[in-house]
Amino acid sequence: MLSDRTYEPDAPPPPDNPYAAGAIPKVVPALPRENPRARALPWRTAFHWLRAGWSDTWTNPVPSLAYGLAVSLISIGVVWALLRYGYDYTLFPALAGFMVIGPLVANGLYEKSRRLELGQRTTFTRMIFLMPRSGYQALFMGVLLLGLFLLWMRSAVLIWALFFGIVPFPGADEIVPMLLFTPTGWALLLVGGSVGALFAAFSFAISVFAVPMLLTERTDALSALGISMAMVWNNLTVMLAWGAIVLALFLISIATGFLGFVIVFPVLGHATWHAYRAIRGEDQQGGEAERMFIRPA
Repeated sequence: MLSDRTYEPDAPPPPDNPYAAGAIPKVVPALPRENPRARALPWRTAFHWLRAGWSDTWTNPVPSLAYGLAVSLISIGVVWALLRYGYDYTLFPALAGFMVIGPLVANGLYEKSRRLELGQRTTFTRMIFLMPRSGYQALFMGVLLLGLFLLWMRSAVLIWALFFGIVPFPGADEIVPMLLFTPTGWALLLVGGSVGALFAAFSFAISVFAVPMLLTERTDALSALGISMAMVWNNLTVMLAWGAIVLALFLISIATGFLGFVIVFPVLGHATWHAYRAIRGEDQQGGEAERMFIRPA
């Protein structure tokens, strides 16, 4: 129903409708909000984490070195089995895929660093048989990372088939000249390296902080993956530096026949814990508000 009331042009608008006279409301920008994930850490901070990891390794060193020795021996055993039973065509993808599951393997090292922060000593047994606060969600995380690892392995086989066809693998002694001295090999290295880098970067971003998060916080695996990705993205400079350090030390360990893992793997594991503590912090643990999917056990 239209009102029969009339208003003078110069009359003020009625109090219940301040814009009735045709005035445009004032537009103001939104107030700036602090990014809760960003820490503004310089890239040099990655070397501080590395030094802290070195310190943790040599504080009560026996459990850490035993952990590194176990990883080294398992790596040597896996490579021997691949060569011995004719799966040498999976050797290079398997080595690259170790970057996918590495953060999960280092779980015991995170536990030692956590206990050192509390002034507690730990043993090798405690590092192996630990109970994450998120319960079975840590197991679910392992399944997800294993699935990503298997996806990378299958992708590597498909990339090989695209360039060389469905032919028997020539063997480890012939594959190096094929890759280094033929145009097809160069193309394979370019495409395979690019795809592998994408897999490695994605797996690094989603798992580097998710695994220690599941150890110390009651959250679910999918939320931890998302939060880890956000933490890496919002601290990209220092995380790129940290990723480069991890890759360089990983390649050095492979060049030593995996013996370098005895020291390198514990140092990287402990250092990753300090990276998590520096970026996550106690004040960033949002609890229920950060759970995006399901409740933990």
